[in-house]
Amino acid sequence: MFGTSGVRGPVGEGVTAELTLSIGRALGSEVSGRVVVGRDARESGTMLEHAFVAGLMECGADVIRLGTQPTPSIARAVEWFDADAGAVITASHNPPTDNGVKLWAASGRAFDADRRAAIERRIENEDYQFAAWDGVGSERRRCVEDRHRDALTSSVDLDDTCSVVVDIGNGTGRLTADALSDLGCTVSTLNGQRDGRFPARPSEPTDETLRGLQAHVAATDASLGIAHDGDADRMMAVDGDGNFVDGDTLLALFGREAASEGDRIAVPVNTSLAVDDAVATVGADAVRTRVGDVFVAEKCAEPGVVFGGEPSGAWIWADETPCPDGPLAACKLVEFVSRRGPLADLVDGVDSYPLRRESVETTDKTGVLDRVESAVREEYDDVDIDDRDGLRVETDEGWFLIRASGTQPLVRVTAEARTETATDRLFDEALTLVESCADTVPA
Repeated sequence: MFGTSGVRGPVGEGVTAELTLSIGRALGSEVSGRVVVGRDARESGTMLEHAFVAGLMECGADVIRLGTQPTPSIARAVEWFDADAGAVITASHNPPTDNGVKLWAASGRAFDADRRAAIERRIENEDYQFAAWDGVGSERRRCVEDRHRDALTSSVDLDDTCSVVVDIGNGTGRLTADALSDLGCTVSTLNGQRDGRFPARPSEPTDETLRGLQAHVAATDASLGIAHDGDADRMMAVDGDGNFVDGDTLLALFGREAASEGDRIAVPVNTSLAVDDAVATVGADAVRTRVGDVFVAEKCAEPGVVFGGEPSGAWIWADETPCPDGPLAACKLVEFVSRRGPLADLVDGVDSYPLRRESVETTDKTGVLDRVESAVREEYDDVDIDDRDGLRVETDEGWFLIRASGTQPLVRVTAEARTETATDRLFDEALTLVESCADTVPA
């Protein structure tokens, strides 16, 4: 039921009011205290939130309803209101047909595997602790926008103000524009109308979906452009020339700025060597996690880990908040540009290496991965193999990653090295392994 980012799926099929009622009941039975609840701007959010809150209150939980807010605002509010848990009705960057539920612990981090499993067990067994008629939970409404805005403006200090274009993507990321304006920046917005159908562009901010932002920034004197997904937990950027900045480069820039001698930053197994090389210049190390901001956040809780991020656009500053915070990342990037100079110049200072990706379709991801693992361990017995999330094989030339898709019938192959020739060689070796193992799947 739960993926690493909570429950997500098509509304009316995988995600229904009945399901969210059950999750609310299970969470209320687990925590029986105070729960913060909010949602993103999706059309189905109101219906699902009502069902979820009913389940919580039915099992005795007191609910603080925040309304439509960025996911990072709701996650931060768990601590602000001394709550036992939090929940966001959101499908993040998924299309408008989807919705879901993401749960937050009292620490402000997303529910870990054990907590997710406990919720699933209660739902499967219908093990709910219903309150007596006079013990049902209460409901209050609160606003957190100003508090998050104040936290953002107090977290950065700009040397010079910038002109920034913020593509809100019809989601909940207006907070970024407001905070940057408070900091003295000249701010203009694109797609600022909240609309859970995401009519202006797909919710996920990528090179392909941000062509409008790129063109707008290139045609103006803006210093840079910022873009969010539907619930504003992700942040991506465009430089002053209108060029999309890829996630690995942003991760290298953020990590190098946040870390110093002896520090560590947390990154997933599919992260570029460019990040390792960038943080090595300040005496820091990059440590790998499984793919998913939940796992990056868990690593960020360890001593000496000062920052974590994913190339998909999730950024975590461990000493400020334990969850991905798109508006915070936007303010940090603008601060970085105000101190270090144009984003295009900063990007030029980060090495980039050839990287190849491809997917192999299969009806038996688990079986293929098992066979691939046997072959990899036999053929690469003298190199480092990281098996925490698929198989990442480190060689003297570079690395390749073979990993099953979490949502599609695909096995993904990625390879990177510091030269084109080495990248091609590693990629061809890995792809051949996967294709040969996929060919052996029984009919």
